[in-house]
Amino acid sequence: MTTFEEIASTVDAQLPAHRAQLEDLVRIPSVSADSFDQSQVRKSAEAVASLARDRGLDVEVIQLHTESGKVGRPAVLAHRSAQDGKPTVLLYAHHDVQPEGDPAGWDSEPFEPIERDGRLYGRGSADDKAGIMVHMAALAALGESTGVGVTLFIEGEEEVGSPTFHDFLETYQDRLKADVIVVADSNNWKVGTPSLTTSLRGVTSMSVRLDVLDHALHSGMYGGPVLDAVTLMARLIATLHNDDGSVAVEGLTAYDDADAEYLEEDMRVDAGVLEGVELAGNGSIASRLWTKPAISVIGMDVTSVAKSSNTLTPSCTAQISMRVAPGQNPREAADALAAHLESNAPFGAHVSVDIKEAGPAFKAGGDTPATIAARWALEEAWGSESVDIGVGGSIPFISDLNQVFPDAEILVTGVEDPDTRAHSQNESLHLADWRNAIVAEAALIARLGNEL
Repeated sequence: MTTFEEIASTVDAQLPAHRAQLEDLVRIPSVSADSFDQSQVRKSAEAVASLARDRGLDVEVIQLHTESGKVGRPAVLAHRSAQDGKPTVLLYAHHDVQPEGDPAGWDSEPFEPIERDGRLYGRGSADDKAGIMVHMAALAALGESTGVGVTLFIEGEEEVGSPTFHDFLETYQDRLKADVIVVADSNNWKVGTPSLTTSLRGVTSMSVRLDVLDHALHSGMYGGPVLDAVTLMARLIATLHNDDGSVAVEGLTAYDDADAEYLEEDMRVDAGVLEGVELAGNGSIASRLWTKPAISVIGMDVTSVAKSSNTLTPSCTAQISMRVAPGQNPREAADALAAHLESNAPFGAHVSVDIKEAGPAFKAGGDTPATIAARWALEEAWGSESVDIGVGGSIPFISDLNQVFPDAEILVTGVEDPDTRAHSQNESLHLADWRNAIVAEAALIARLGNEL
């Protein structure tokens, strides 16, 4: 048996070494997007594998080749068997990262970690190399004292949609089977307040092409009776929302039952909303973020200002992303959005839709023994009450986990906060909360093994 105080003391003593290991991981530019150097993703996987070996796990780096011809990014699969009568915990995180974006938007080098005001800055410092090191540090603090079986699954393609995730689960199902699954890839309510994520919106994406001419035209010769494709695309996009900014597409699920209260003034500060800009939608702020659909235009192929000329553009393509409320089939939602776009073509323009993605949502199944233990561990580590939250973003592979391992209890935790800026410039990790997350996970594993 051990005590919570002993676990916390051990974590604190080891923390400088674990921070150095986190910084080493951040220095590896493991961007999994196709246009980037994939040898860095391999290097990152090997670095994670070395950390797992140091903690006494049997480790393999796997690059899955599926029967359909897909090739996965390198993933780390590590294991230590449970002692008799003890449960097995699957610890998930991902070692790939987003591109750094415009370097001019960073206050320091993206892949050179630096501390400012208690936060560690760098791409992947929070999303999700901090999650990896939460697992590694918790395991180091406990050693083999709890007898709990541990499976470590650190994938390398989460930031490109985990295209081989389901295949990986099915291929290595026997090695991944666990009683409790901890996914360290979410966020906390705010700095100093820990959270369990109990719902996630689904996601769909589609490209929409609008054609109005069979070739470009001189805007002076034909402008007036003919509207250009960009203008018509703007009119089409405008049909997606009502005057109050709520989604206007029929057939989408929406409900207003978020447990936590998210004050408008807090949301404005967290999101950096400019003064005078009105918020869109209706109902509580939390529900608008967590349990109602949201539609965004995330890309559009148009002529740049630098290359503009007096020309009527014949066609325009937009990329549209929609977040889907928990409980709705994402393909059903995607079909509803596609039908809306096709039926609202302005001025008879030709509209075609190509659905690219339909990732499912997640909603936890209430208070389970693991959930209760996790809340206790979080509250002990932070010294603050834990909050159950929803997240507006999506982690579609959680539904894959639920499908392949229906008897496992899934806990979604994380180290991010409203100031983290994951996927953006100046991504950062709140170091005190990261320490607390390590203590909480170690305490959770000990509690699951009846050693605390």
